[in-house]
Amino acid sequence: MSVVVVTGSGGLIGSEAALFYGKEGYKVVGIDNDMRQYFFGKESSTRWNRERIEQVLGDKYEHHEADIRNWEQISPIFEKYKSDIALVVHTAAQPSHDWAAKEPFTDFSINANGTLVMLEATRQHCPETVFVHLSTNKVYGDRPNTLPLVELEKRWELDASHPYQNGIPEEMSLDNSMHSLFGASKAAADLLVQEYGRYFNIKTAAFRGGVLSGPQHSGAQLHGFPSYLMRCAMTGTHYTVIGYKGKQVRDVIHCNDVIRAIDAFFKKPRVAQAYNLGGGRESNTSVLEGIAMCEEITGKKMDTSYTETNRMGDHIWYISDLSKFKSHYPDWKLTYPSVRDIFQEIYDFNKTRWT
Repeated sequence: MSVVVVTGSGGLIGSEAALFYGKEGYKVVGIDNDMRQYFFGKESSTRWNRERIEQVLGDKYEHHEADIRNWEQISPIFEKYKSDIALVVHTAAQPSHDWAAKEPFTDFSINANGTLVMLEATRQHCPETVFVHLSTNKVYGDRPNTLPLVELEKRWELDASHPYQNGIPEEMSLDNSMHSLFGASKAAADLLVQEYGRYFNIKTAAFRGGVLSGPQHSGAQLHGFPSYLMRCAMTGTHYTVIGYKGKQVRDVIHCNDVIRAIDAFFKKPRVAQAYNLGGGRESNTSVLEGIAMCEEITGKKMDTSYTETNRMGDHIWYISDLSKFKSHYPDWKLTYPSVRDIFQEIYDFNKTRWT
């Protein structure tokens, strides 16, 4: 039986990858030690999601509570299955740039060293395997903030005459900008994924995600903006808008569309690719616009406040240009082209769990 290895299998993208490939008939080997609970507290634990996967997939799912930084724990998993491993989906990470500043060693060891361990395990045990890494748009640092932005009533927008009007392409420089420590550790991982492709001719891709969302996301204040925003709206929890007048813009992509992008690459892989992946021009929102949507869906006025100090290295406006990926995989398109639909699904899925 062909095997798909998924790291961070209890998380948003990892769990969807596990369910998708399990239902496709693959044996799924999940690796997740619930570090998200350590990062963001008990309410952000992914254990419930792991149990959901085990219930749905049964013996098609094999879980390892291993640490991706630990070669002695990871290598035997790859040694066991070797060339039977058809795909590695590497989603495990420390995902918050605020948290990274608190524990830089932990952040870098997970994001950079952990990715190195996964790549080397692939090279040693199954070099023909396709390796997909969930990177981040934070690899560009705050360079997007140098673009000519225009302030509108509820959002920042890019000047209409700028060549990036369709979104930020992969050609944007990673240099000479503030990345945050998180951005730096993810950039190191991103470059390692590309280098293992070029140097060892492994079929690798780094997907530089915008805001990845979905109903099963264990959102927290420091990570998972749509999920956390809706949870605050549903539970009456106070929400703090952080900097940029709440007009900062993010493109939002549904986890199912991320999995479909991963699967498109898996079926027709290339070597050493980097792709920007988000909602693009079809699916984006500012914080203020997101608050308005959550209030409209829940029928409740949100309890919010504003703090002027923005997060260091944070983006004012970020929309992904999807042109490169679409040119390589023209059959792929967004099936959730509306941010509001994503918020609505988060609300419907979590009505019982959060209220």
